[in-house]
Amino acid sequence: MAGTKFYGTGRRKKSIARVYLTPGTGKITVNKRDIDEYFGLDTLKVIVRQPLVATETDGKYDILVNVKGGGYTGQAGAVRHGIARALLEVDAEYRPILKSAGYLTRDPRMKERKKYGLKAARRAPQFSKR
Repeated sequence: MAGTKFYGTGRRKKSIARVYLTPGTGKITVNKRDIDEYFGLDTLKVIVRQPLVATETDGKYDILVNVKGGGYTGQAGAVRHGIARALLEVDAEYRPILKSAGYLTRDPRMKERKKYGLKAARRAPQFSKR
């Protein structure tokens, strides 16, 4: 079990995270930086750790993440999705826990495209009678 690596791909908005789980002490590395350094907000760190807390595996695996695209919120969501998928490779019995919490579902919400005649997707130009 020493050289065992478990892999999961997570996606959210424009972000894609490649997640590798190895048995260890619970160190999370995102893009060669510590999680505390990469994600400044505590809420984002909580989002990333949610699947580990739900399955009670927090501190049992070292996590190496490569994430690209999108903003930091989307990246945190992608990392969470990737960790949940990698945990399924570790043990298939985690599936009902992760599924009921909604960590295995790929969030389909994407940015709506801008339409012509408007300033943004739905924002119309300012109206004035005179």
